[in-house]
Amino acid sequence: MIPTRIQMLRERMKACGIDAYIVPSSDPHQSEYVADHYASRAFITGFTGSSGTAVITQSEAGLWTDGRYFIQAENQLKNTGITLFRMGEKGVPTLFDYLNEQLPNGATIGFDGRVISLTYYKQLTQATKGKGFAFDGDYDLIGDIWDDRPEVPTTPVILHDVKYAGKTREEKIQDVRQRMAALGATHYLLCGLDDIAWLLNIRGQDIPYNPLTIAYVVITTDSVHLFIDGRKLTDPVREALEESHITLHPYDDIERYLETVKEGRVLLDPSKTNLKLYRRIAVEVIERNDITTELKAIKNETELKNLRHVMIRDGIAMVKFIRWLKETVKARPISEIEAAERLDSLRAEDPLFVNPSFATISAYGSNAAMPHYHATPQNHSMIQPKGFYLVDSGGQYYDCTTDITRTIAVGPLTPEEKHDFTLVLKGMIQLSRQKFIYGATGSTLDVLARSAMWNEGIDFKHGTGHGVGFFLNVHEGPHRISMAPNRVKLEPGMITSNEPGIYKEGRYGIRTENLLVVQQAEANEFGQFLEFETLTLCPIDLEALEIESLTIEERRWLNDYHQYVYDKLSPYLNGADLHFLQEATRAI
Repeated sequence: MIPTRIQMLRERMKACGIDAYIVPSSDPHQSEYVADHYASRAFITGFTGSSGTAVITQSEAGLWTDGRYFIQAENQLKNTGITLFRMGEKGVPTLFDYLNEQLPNGATIGFDGRVISLTYYKQLTQATKGKGFAFDGDYDLIGDIWDDRPEVPTTPVILHDVKYAGKTREEKIQDVRQRMAALGATHYLLCGLDDIAWLLNIRGQDIPYNPLTIAYVVITTDSVHLFIDGRKLTDPVREALEESHITLHPYDDIERYLETVKEGRVLLDPSKTNLKLYRRIAVEVIERNDITTELKAIKNETELKNLRHVMIRDGIAMVKFIRWLKETVKARPISEIEAAERLDSLRAEDPLFVNPSFATISAYGSNAAMPHYHATPQNHSMIQPKGFYLVDSGGQYYDCTTDITRTIAVGPLTPEEKHDFTLVLKGMIQLSRQKFIYGATGSTLDVLARSAMWNEGIDFKHGTGHGVGFFLNVHEGPHRISMAPNRVKLEPGMITSNEPGIYKEGRYGIRTENLLVVQQAEANEFGQFLEFETLTLCPIDLEALEIESLTIEERRWLNDYHQYVYDKLSPYLNGADLHFLQEATRAI
């Protein structure tokens, strides 16, 4: 199937005079996860991970992806004729280097300009400027050969109540306009779907797991324009938006609107604005990170209050799930799919639960060595009463988004498995309890989660932490905790995950993840200090610990955390669930 599709693409490339065609993972809004209509890279390669870029030439085909997906990509690319390029590995050329090496001077590189960001385009042209390449962004060649392509979704828009959001859309728009004025912008083009949802206090279901609606927004000094498929707007939603003085336009009118802007300065985020839209702007452009991304990263007091309430409810579901898993697997094997469905059903008992915040990673044994593994009816394992089971999951609630990973001992463990589990926990604890000076970034702190592993020659190939939205994307910027350079200062109110791991291919994977919120600590003559508050409420498996490897401070942190978990969750549990919680949070 994939070789046939690639051959069809090459025929279209030849007809259009294109020597190499780039197929990214993105949609016109540069979303991390995309609606099925925009899953062009998955269509042409068969690789279904969320991150990766394909390049097709007349004689070669390659896929570039990061360490989270090496194992998955290798499996999914078998017999396709597509070469896997493991990004960041020694001796592996970047995509740009590959184009320079494979293509002759003056070759034409094609892509769909709707799904290539301005930032990526600038990087591409800069990295290949010595070759005299021509660039053609006018062709959606994947669409030409995709006969049964899904339609662009039109799920209904819903209003996100201010009792959850904490601020009205009018207040948020005013905050944005103040920032615009300081930057000298007369127009602000907003393309990120989570930014739009946050700003207007609306949500949708156009993208699986992410409560988003596909749209654009333009804010001026005295007006707000929403470009959206009108079929998605019920009368109450339309009335609410119009009462907030938001002018509604058809989604496809965004290009025509931008062409009418004849004076002023347009503010946009080049990493989220696609090349086709950018080329419709004739006036001066101010390029910077989205104002909305910076504002929504710092949760307000209402959001934090709601979030803490949800953590109790989410923690209750997790405790019930872990007890069920540990008891049931002693009697019979459990499929990874059944386990994921059980956890989803427990969360769904909450009246404010909407859906999972991402496809649950339910992984037993060697499957957990793939950080973003996903069990399917055609490819899954049975959980047996031995070794590790890893579950990375979360919920979208009207009053929060959650994300948690627990690695669970479902039977006897080897000394090596316990040792590695303890190394991961040591890294998680070290980051959780670290106080730091204001001005520190996630790059500053990342080593804390890795140091215990590094001392034993072990590492993990993903970031340590990401921001989390509020009934929005489970992965949210602008901050992150990773080795990659990041200039975004950690601010009070920012949420981040803390999720180190160890992955041993063909054997097992271990990850422990809590969500943290940045808070102010003391201020003194050396400056303002910050610290983390742990938000997630769920036991960490004591059966998997190599207790003697923990320092006194680490044991104290774990005991204090487990006491806190017990105090918060125990009033809502009884019977076998309460007894399990008591045992799971016992002091060591």
